[in-house]
Amino acid sequence: MDTDAVRAWLGEVPDPEIPVISIVDLGIVREIAFDGPECIVTITPTYSGCPAMDVIADAIRTHLQAKGIDRLRLETRLTPPWTTDWMSPAARSALRDYGIAPPAQQVVDISALKHGVKRSAISAPVVACPRCGSTHTEVTSQFGSTPCKALYKCLDCREPFDYFKCH
Repeated sequence: MDTDAVRAWLGEVPDPEIPVISIVDLGIVREIAFDGPECIVTITPTYSGCPAMDVIADAIRTHLQAKGIDRLRLETRLTPPWTTDWMSPAARSALRDYGIAPPAQQVVDISALKHGVKRSAISAPVVACPRCGSTHTEVTSQFGSTPCKALYKCLDCREPFDYFKCH
């Protein structure tokens, strides 16, 4: 057994909140290693306190046991924190096809910014409607169906939609 096979198997495990993307494409699976016969899978939650992590851990255990991995250790790594930059292009495309606007920009590493940069200098993302593609959209609520999403509406097709927030 090798790490590539385990990664492929984990690519079959859907995210419990957005079942059209896998936990691998979402970027939750950080590392896969073997210590002798024991498989070690390191995961990172999308945000601290994510309620789906227990469900994801159970799904990983169940799926890998079904593939013949009897000795499994799950580790959670919080540092560095998960970022939407870790989402694969396949995840972004699947989100859009599912009706959720994917993150509109990369997360900026602000650690190198000098003091004195005003917060207002950071512009709001341009979010395209996943239904019609229009960028003529506006935020309705900073919180959508889950804490990692915001609720938007398209001003052209008039449809509401979730936007997967950059973080």
